[in-house]
Amino acid sequence: MSSLLKVDIEFILRAEDLVANFFPKKLLELDHFLKDPSINITELKEIHSDINLPVPDPILFSNLHDGLEAQNAKKRKLEDGMTGTKVFVMPDGMMKSNANLVDLIEKVKPEIRTLIEKCNTVKMWVQLLIPRIEDGNNFGVSIQEETVAELRTVEGEAASYLDQISRYYITRAKLVSKIAKYPHVEDYRRTVTEIDEKEYISLKIIVSELRNQYVTLHDMILKNIEKIKRPRSSNADALY
Repeated sequence: MSSLLKVDIEFILRAEDLVANFFPKKLLELDHFLKDPSINITELKEIHSDINLPVPDPILFSNLHDGLEAQNAKKRKLEDGMTGTKVFVMPDGMMKSNANLVDLIEKVKPEIRTLIEKCNTVKMWVQLLIPRIEDGNNFGVSIQEETVAELRTVEGEAASYLDQISRYYITRAKLVSKIAKYPHVEDYRRTVTEIDEKEYISLKIIVSELRNQYVTLHDMILKNIEKIKRPRSSNADALY
């Protein structure tokens, strides 16, 4: 029993330290990160990456008869379904990701995971402080429940940022595959650069949101810390 009590005390102290010290420290770090040159590029062309998939030379027909046969074959293929260039191997080996964005993503992802983990710890702390259900004198309990709801919302939003990063990689991979199959279509190549620019802007917004969430949680919990730690008072008048 004493070991369990010791664990509870250590957990409570760790959660309180997160709110009082870690949250403000982290928001200052993220605010400094938002001033980093790597996340403040104004000319988005600087984050573009080359797509090393050359456009193959056009097929030259030796005579008109060959051309008509090719046109008829092409017509039959279009009727059966769209087909493109068969890709057996990339000309320059593996098609690389956008190195600029990969480096930035690898910096942002740990920050997202940290917020999820710390929110989970603080959420559990507040949940353990919620007293048993009783009639009346539940104003402090409602504050605890609102705090838990806010922490759960922040957790969900942070998890969605990780999903967004995964979707970026999947979408870009599909577009690059399209370029390999249809190398003559310029729109696919332009779409890749558009996707890269969009992801760069999204990453900056994510970092800004992470900072704002630390600010919001720190402010909300500290303003209501007494009600969160002691939701019910022996004197009901003290609630008002």
